[in-house]
Amino acid sequence: MKLLVLPGDGIGPEIVDQTLRVVNWFTENAGLTIEIDYGLAGGASIDDCGVPLSDEVFAKAKASDAVLFGAVGGPKWDALPRASRPEMGILRLRKGLDLYANLRPAISFSALLGASALRPEIVRDLDILIVRESTAGVYFGEPRGIVTSADGARAATDTQAYHENEIRRVCEVAFELARARNSRVCSVDKANVMETGALWRAVTTEFGNQNPDIELSHMYADNCAMQLVRAPKQFDVIVTDNLFGDILSDQAAALTGSLGLLPSATIAHGAAGQNFGVYEPIHGSAPDIAGKGIANPIATILSFAMCLRISLDASREAALLEEAVRLALSGGIRTPDIAAPGEKTVSSAGMTDAILSRLNDLSLKREA
Repeated sequence: MKLLVLPGDGIGPEIVDQTLRVVNWFTENAGLTIEIDYGLAGGASIDDCGVPLSDEVFAKAKASDAVLFGAVGGPKWDALPRASRPEMGILRLRKGLDLYANLRPAISFSALLGASALRPEIVRDLDILIVRESTAGVYFGEPRGIVTSADGARAATDTQAYHENEIRRVCEVAFELARARNSRVCSVDKANVMETGALWRAVTTEFGNQNPDIELSHMYADNCAMQLVRAPKQFDVIVTDNLFGDILSDQAAALTGSLGLLPSATIAHGAAGQNFGVYEPIHGSAPDIAGKGIANPIATILSFAMCLRISLDASREAALLEEAVRLALSGGIRTPDIAAPGEKTVSSAGMTDAILSRLNDLSLKREA
């Protein structure tokens, strides 16, 4: 497997470095062969070559089997024109490689129920998967921009646009994933006030009729936001557009206790098998804590677990890593973002040490 590593900005390089320790563990102890290459993305790329993702790095990504992406952005680049901002690097990867399905699981760890913003009984055993369309919608629609009229008043335009094929193919991924879970999909839109929402509901309904083994329901995005904090366990798989998926998956992170816990995968060809993907935590670059060595590496480490399962077809190894994370948390290991007041915390490296220790223990048990 060829893995391209794009550490990014802020805490990105720190959490990626810790994740690469886990990658090395699997190459040394699990018989996996992973060839690693590196590149720049985001602000680091802007500083080096003037663009958030160079043609050279894009070509490297295209030639790889998977990309491990850190986090990008920060105040240093906030004044740049939108088209030149660090975030355009990841958007170029998604659009340029046609990575149309962004998978964002939100799973509660029993050891961290107290870290959730909700009561423990509401989030205990929570397991939601949000499938976000990621190459269309308002983030890519044209026309867009800000214009100033003759009287000096400004007006802004963003265009929300969807083709039915873009909706149908992300439904295919959501339904395939639901078949391996509880066979329920909730499609989220704003069909009551948006033309794209009306088309989204029509296409998902047609697709649901063609796949009667999956229980399909529909919900408006504002109601879904309320239901996620009222009764989140009613959901199994949520499929939605680019904008709503971005917002709702961040909200789902509050259910689990921290953005530092949630991984993601952005893929093109389905749910399993030899599929290319970009794997990244859903959190940002957190420049306020960059360089302090306290960022939670779990979201990035679990993103690599998704990489193992999806791009390397190594489900057994992925499950081993996920269990090691769970055991580390059950053992009371905490980074500051998930610690209770007064609770002892560890560094990013300390959390990774704990996960590697559990991997060693689990490996020995498996061999026995």
